[in-house]
Amino acid sequence: MGNTVVNVKNISVVYITGDLRNIGLKEYIVKNLTKTYKANKFIALQGISFTLNQGDLLGIIGANGAGKSTLLKVITQIMRPSSGSVQVNGKVAALLELASGFDSDLNLKENAYLRGAMLGYTREFMDKKYPEILDFSELREFESRPFKQLSSGMKSRIAFSIASMVEPEILILDEVLSVGDGAFKEKSEAKMKEIIANGKATILVSHSIQQIRRLCNKVLWLDKGKQIALGDTESVCDAYEEFLKTGKLPLTGNE
Repeated sequence: MGNTVVNVKNISVVYITGDLRNIGLKEYIVKNLTKTYKANKFIALQGISFTLNQGDLLGIIGANGAGKSTLLKVITQIMRPSSGSVQVNGKVAALLELASGFDSDLNLKENAYLRGAMLGYTREFMDKKYPEILDFSELREFESRPFKQLSSGMKSRIAFSIASMVEPEILILDEVLSVGDGAFKEKSEAKMKEIIANGKATILVSHSIQQIRRLCNKVLWLDKGKQIALGDTESVCDAYEEFLKTGKLPLTGNE
């Protein structure tokens, strides 16, 4: 593979939870003075490490609550880790939540430019790329329609089209290929393979092990915030599918 574009070193994310939201300031002061305020720690991620090189497509697998989305937020610098470090070398386009970053009252074209601006691209760049984005999403006839009138599948198409067409060095996708019809899924996968062929890197979170097997060259398996395995796609996916059948985690750690 090529140069390292993402280097995650032993990161952990810890949330502090308590009963602050349910009390007023006066009651909080009293609780604090009398030492009756309760604060609990929730460990969302613990000791996660991996590298992503140019040309890699890393699949991240695990059940709900495994910490997959939290990890993506750390990589995209939406969230800071409690400990450890993350180094990212390159422009990131992340689709973490399809509905985020769009204005329901604006039309499709206006939202495309808005998302482009949020990704740091100039109007001139978007003027050049917009026709290509529109054609790829197959939504030209809906260009002037208010975004709130579009189906979830249409929203996922335009979101994916913007992220992939603006040529990011690092493309991050969180379950976005599970929305939409089969034809567009195939088209999206073909586009992802094209991005990889151009020396870019991609991180894909998916509940579809078949999709992970088709697309990824390495896989990270998380369970309840812990790193269970990191290695080649076949061996990690085989181990994960065995876990789904038996409910037993492998005895070994990272590969």
